[in-house]
Amino acid sequence: MARGDIYLFDAYGTLLDVHSAAARLSARIGPAADRLSEIWRAKQLEYSWVHAAIGHRATFWQLTERSLDYAIASSGASIDDETRAGLLDAYRELEAYPEVASVLRSLKEGGARLAILSNGDPDLLERAVDSCGLTGLFDRLLSVADAGTFKPDAMVYRLAVDAFDAPPDVMTFCSSNRWDIAGGRAFGFRCIWVNRLGRPDEYPDLQPHTIISSLRDLAAAAG
Repeated sequence: MARGDIYLFDAYGTLLDVHSAAARLSARIGPAADRLSEIWRAKQLEYSWVHAAIGHRATFWQLTERSLDYAIASSGASIDDETRAGLLDAYRELEAYPEVASVLRSLKEGGARLAILSNGDPDLLERAVDSCGLTGLFDRLLSVADAGTFKPDAMVYRLAVDAFDAPPDVMTFCSSNRWDIAGGRAFGFRCIWVNRLGRPDEYPDLQPHTIISSLRDLAAAAG
């Protein structure tokens, strides 16, 4: 890692465990908790892709609420209004993966510049960073709200170019979402796929530069 390197991190699924909200309330949700969480995440992504494709604006939070309601209806979970509200509150303060704070701190102390580049709304990102104890580690929190669309639209990735006044090929983009890595690679970033779940590779024409299983391996991958 060279001093002054620029690292961009996707937030949801890369730094933040998107399933920690349902896990926190699993006793109240019941046996359908895992299925509800999987559907919630899948629909949230699907809605963002559709809105980006058709040019229809919506906030990330609106899509998060709509996808939760779909997940409740389709998972068979018996969710009352209090539990639904609790799930949304928990989503505002998702847990970071265990290694995240130490890895980011090490990068920062080494002179790297760090940014989040996320579908999340600005207030959601600020709250998530604060609740996870990551305040002060990021130079920028870049939200798709400033692009008016969602990933993988190139306008979103361009936010980083504009923020750091640097070309994409000098930036390292880290995401656990393979489709996001494909988008970042097409844009010109140096891409590291954080394949936390050991998924099979896809998008053979838009390969990541490196694949790691957690951010603990980032220093070696970046070296």
